[in-house]
Amino acid sequence: MRLILLGPPGAGKGTQAQHLVAKYGLLQLSTGDMLRAAVKAGTPLGRQVQEIMARGALVPDDVVVEIVAQRIEQPDARKGFILDGFPRTMAQAVALDRMLAERGLSLDAVVELRVDEDALIRRIESRIAAMKAQGDALRDDDSPEVLHRRLAAYRDQTAPLITYYQLQGVLRSLDGMAPIAQVAAEIEKVLTGKAAKAPPKLPKPAPRPSRAAAKKATGKPPRPRIGKKIGKKSKAPPAARRRPAAARTKVARTARRGAARRPKAGNRKR
Repeated sequence: MRLILLGPPGAGKGTQAQHLVAKYGLLQLSTGDMLRAAVKAGTPLGRQVQEIMARGALVPDDVVVEIVAQRIEQPDARKGFILDGFPRTMAQAVALDRMLAERGLSLDAVVELRVDEDALIRRIESRIAAMKAQGDALRDDDSPEVLHRRLAAYRDQTAPLITYYQLQGVLRSLDGMAPIAQVAAEIEKVLTGKAAKAPPKLPKPAPRPSRAAAKKATGKPPRPRIGKKIGKKSKAPPAARRRPAAARTKVARTARRGAARRPKAGNRKR
């Protein structure tokens, strides 16, 4: 089972990933953890990453994809994995698809956790207040200002992936503002194939009422259909075959003049 969790910061992706790890034995892959592990192991790729991070630069997409590729080939990833925080950009998503295809793999689902950004701000403010009350140490990104910047980065770089995976037919969008247990239950429905994958069918159009029903509903007689004769048959010739009165008079006058000019039978010359 290969799964991607999509959603803005604070949507609960990490919480749901931990639930899936405990229930299905999947491997949670975080690009940040993998980068730090590569640096700690001292691999050639890890040394390259360490040098890039030491300069304060962003790790290139091809390097991140290569680290993910090396990690999913390890034995503990054969049962399945959850990608958390990756891919973040369209370029990373395309590279991930190519990398999986080269290994004969594909994604089983991409779960989007839809949330309200204003609610996220209120949630982190409440969490900060609770941590201060308990005397817990705050992280550098535990502030509304940092969350605003991260939300803006998500909208610009990661949100386009929703349409990308929707066109592939693997995206399932869930309400991330629901209680944690309810979100976990909805994700399990997706993974077990119980969630509806096809779009809802459109309702069939209502049948056209009969002419009698239309007459009864409106109180007006239905309009006659073209070409249908109504009432008794008329003995008069069709209008198209009748000549106008002026034309009939002219024909009769011409006939009388011709008859007057013709000589009588006894006066014909022999």
